[in-house]
Amino acid sequence: MINAIRHLSVFDPQAFGTRRIDVIGAGATGSKVVLSLAKLGLTNIHVWDFDQVEAHNVANQVFGNDDIGKNKVDALKEIVERQTGTQIHVHNERVDGSQELGAVVFLLTDSMSSRKEIWERGIKFKPRTKLLIETRMGADSGRVYTLNPCKAPLVKGYEGTHYSDEFAQVSACGASTSVGPTAGFISELAVWQLIRWFAIEEGGDDQLNNEIVFAMRPPLFMLRDFES
Repeated sequence: MINAIRHLSVFDPQAFGTRRIDVIGAGATGSKVVLSLAKLGLTNIHVWDFDQVEAHNVANQVFGNDDIGKNKVDALKEIVERQTGTQIHVHNERVDGSQELGAVVFLLTDSMSSRKEIWERGIKFKPRTKLLIETRMGADSGRVYTLNPCKAPLVKGYEGTHYSDEFAQVSACGASTSVGPTAGFISELAVWQLIRWFAIEEGGDDQLNNEIVFAMRPPLFMLRDFES
């Protein structure tokens, strides 16, 4: 098990308890989010993905060459247990919104169409889910969305950010653009939103930003709250 003594003053995994966390998508951001959550000392982590590790995944995800050909969730389970001693729950299947999800959901699939489907069928106005965190990433920029999916003003603001998959950033060869350092940066921002949310739940005076926009060339941050 993780020795959390170095970050207990910021986040106490024992106080967080057994709240279930679902990470949907184990790619560039999802794989790093899962490992970061486990290193915080969290244990009730469920990971959903139906892809296998391919050679091009090694450059921007937590997987190594020895993982190529394995199911992503199985490889990730081995990596997390080896590095932290934590056994995560894995689901080698596509999420369509019909699955039972937990108190916290990281929505990190590789298309906006799949995110809309899961949002509409499995998250929106579902009282069991208290926190949704979603990330969107370009080569040198990204966005993190954080909201309670049962609050109507936040739902309206979030849905206003949806777009068509045709606007996703791609490389010259037609593949989705994904850079390892950008994925690492945005995944840690997403986990920090979980930390901030829990501090608020515990009576802290922080306030979550519903949208965080950042760019790396040059460095830039913008914040937005949907209710303001």
